[in-house]
Amino acid sequence: MFRAVSAPGTPERKIWMDGALVPWDRATVHVLSHSLQRGSLVFDYMSVHETPRGEAVFRLREHVERFLQSIELVGLPLRRGREEIEAAILATVRANPGARAVKVSAYLPSIEVDVVPMDDRVALAIAAYDPKADVIDRNPGRYAWRATIRLWVEKTLRNRRKDILPPQAKVAANYASPMAAKWAARRAGYDEIVLVDEDGCVAEAPTANLFWVDRAGALRTPPAERVLLGVTRQSLLEIAKHDGIEVAEALIRPEDLARQAEVFLTGTTAGVLPVESVDGAPIGDGRPGPVSTKLAARLREIQSGRDPAFAHWLTPADPNPGT
Repeated sequence: MFRAVSAPGTPERKIWMDGALVPWDRATVHVLSHSLQRGSLVFDYMSVHETPRGEAVFRLREHVERFLQSIELVGLPLRRGREEIEAAILATVRANPGARAVKVSAYLPSIEVDVVPMDDRVALAIAAYDPKADVIDRNPGRYAWRATIRLWVEKTLRNRRKDILPPQAKVAANYASPMAAKWAARRAGYDEIVLVDEDGCVAEAPTANLFWVDRAGALRTPPAERVLLGVTRQSLLEIAKHDGIEVAEALIRPEDLARQAEVFLTGTTAGVLPVESVDGAPIGDGRPGPVSTKLAARLREIQSGRDPAFAHWLTPADPNPGT
């Protein structure tokens, strides 16, 4: 059995597992389970923010809808609906004060001998926690974080293939190849990678979407059918349109990326993460540009509940605080 450890000085976390809240260190699965051995675990990851209405989950419905789409793409026979999953997520957040992230996972816990399981029961687990206090600070290695990043375009390993598992599926197996590529890039002195698609165009990072600003000041991102449908990606597209920034989906070759005025990544963890260089070539003067700076500030403003126009993106964990 795998064993997780609670962070010192923080309340013991509770993980929701098939309807029951269990202690963090008892949320275990057998080492021979199908999802561990075959990579069939499907997951989604969302953020929790402190707002005037209390703790709230950012774009809960969109994350759960993407989670269910991934499950459908992989073919897991999950027997729980959207409303039940949303209610379980909010209950888990309420049970874990100070949580800043939620990870929901659907997996096959049975021990199997074949790729197709004989026992097709799908378990559901929901963890609400503080990534820094409960995970990063408990690991012996150094967490590689920088305010701006050095990006490498991976030109050998390709992005997820549509004829095997489409890029829209957040399934564990889809992350093995990007892990190997990013590990190699880290050893070479880079912070992050972006993968190219089957046509050789730049697609996305392992856990983040790619944006760039061209020399005319227009915001661009790869087409949705070629990348994971990032909720932060979609949020920034909507924010940019709302704020009058020209934005469109477009293709770009690796050799053209370093010629752009700005390049940045987006994701639940990253937020808006400016790129200072691509394959060693600086982007502008190497500092965050005006578009990425503005969008980062707008995203923080919205997630903290300070923009009434986007208040519907936040779902309070407790709809009736103080009662």
